[in-house]
Amino acid sequence: MKIGAFLSSFKLGVKESLEKAREIGLAGIQLSNVKDELDIEKLSDSGIGDLKHLVESYGLVISAVCGDLGGHEFTDKSDVEERIKRTKKIMEATRALGCSIVQTHIGKIPGDEDAKERGVMKYALEILGEYGEKIGCFLATETGPESPALMYEFLSTIKYETTKVNYDPANLIMKGYDPIEGVKELKDYIIHTHAKDGKKNNGEVPLGEGDVDFEKYLEALKNINYNGFFVIEREAGENPVKDIITAKNFLWPVNTVN
Repeated sequence: MKIGAFLSSFKLGVKESLEKAREIGLAGIQLSNVKDELDIEKLSDSGIGDLKHLVESYGLVISAVCGDLGGHEFTDKSDVEERIKRTKKIMEATRALGCSIVQTHIGKIPGDEDAKERGVMKYALEILGEYGEKIGCFLATETGPESPALMYEFLSTIKYETTKVNYDPANLIMKGYDPIEGVKELKDYIIHTHAKDGKKNNGEVPLGEGDVDFEKYLEALKNINYNGFFVIEREAGENPVKDIITAKNFLWPVNTVN
């Protein structure tokens, strides 16, 4: 099992987070912005080289790069071109870092096929999908506000195979959706996952303390031959490092610290 962690989940500096990841016994890291220290969009060529070398020096691989832009994501025509431009830049940086997956949120997918927001989202994903094929980069949209069935129905309208899914079971369980059945529905798209837990219609909790049945969840991923990363993400809690260690022990109790 390839287990990593979200860089910003440590709530530490970049080097301190990488050191902790190595100490815990993680295999990889998902890069994300770190306030006042790392902004992936603004990295120069030399900055990309330095960051790549730094991650490698800790014996880690980059599982994915977070490309979230915040706000209304790809749902508003007024700024979609700028968001496409920025996402392309993140995709380029990701490839230069030796990684091929950008994880992002595209916005809430409308159920109405004729909704204008849905048209904007499809337009953006078509352009980014084509660009991804050109440079060898996947754009993995994260599960969350809509059902896996609706996400599948929408993504199946995008003709580029570089459009994929970052599967987050906690996001689904917190919205009242079944993350086990969702794996079966999105099996053709899952390329990266977040190891996170939550309570139904409530909030995030440490891994193993929520309503995600991880035994069934991991079995479901095994059944679709998923062999990618499980990246621990902890957005809440007072002691994120402790929670990351607990999550790693929960998933695979080998070569870790207490």
